[in-house]
Amino acid sequence: MQIKDLTTDELKTLIRETVVEVLEDFLPDPDEGIALKEEFKQGLLEIQRRRKTGTRGISAKEAMNRLGLDF
Repeated sequence: MQIKDLTTDELKTLIRETVVEVLEDFLPDPDEGIALKEEFKQGLLEIQRRRKTGTRGISAKEAMNRLGLDF
């Protein structure tokens, strides 16, 4: 297949994937090799589980209260 045969969406996807690939080559992951604290890891897994099951997190108002901010 040649570029002239691609649709606009296919060309955009190709460009996007190429840019991501090049950026990954030039910008290494700054967190590579760093271990996550178990508490943080469990928190991320809990968020992932809630998203999969469609369970909502805390409300914006509750988040503001936890941070000591006025809503």
